[in-house]
Amino acid sequence: MRFPAHLKYTKDHEWMNLQGKVATVGITDHAQSALGDIVYVDLPKVGRELKAGDTFGVVESIKAVSDLYAPAAGKVLEVNSALTADPAQINREPHAGAWMIKLELASEPAGLMDSAAYEAYCATLK
Repeated sequence: MRFPAHLKYTKDHEWMNLQGKVATVGITDHAQSALGDIVYVDLPKVGRELKAGDTFGVVESIKAVSDLYAPAAGKVLEVNSALTADPAQINREPHAGAWMIKLELASEPAGLMDSAAYEAYCATLK
């Protein structure tokens, strides 16, 4: 599995793309692979305030239901409503078009891994 170098990663298998004070968030290829075919996504409302580690939604697959965790504190600016109609997009494009939320960051994110560290972390989970 390859993880894009421009993204940051959490131990909960979310990725974050930082662009100034806005962070785009999704789940990793590792997460979608472990879940299997994703059939449902529940995302938060725009304007919701999140603390780092808060649950912001749910992903349901044919295997399991999994919570989604905010990798940083901030306010939800946008949600990817296309995922509601086509949740399988997460399986097809986990690091690209299948982003879930955009956050206006309240503070500098902490504890995130680069792609090499995340790949090494995933290797310990096998």
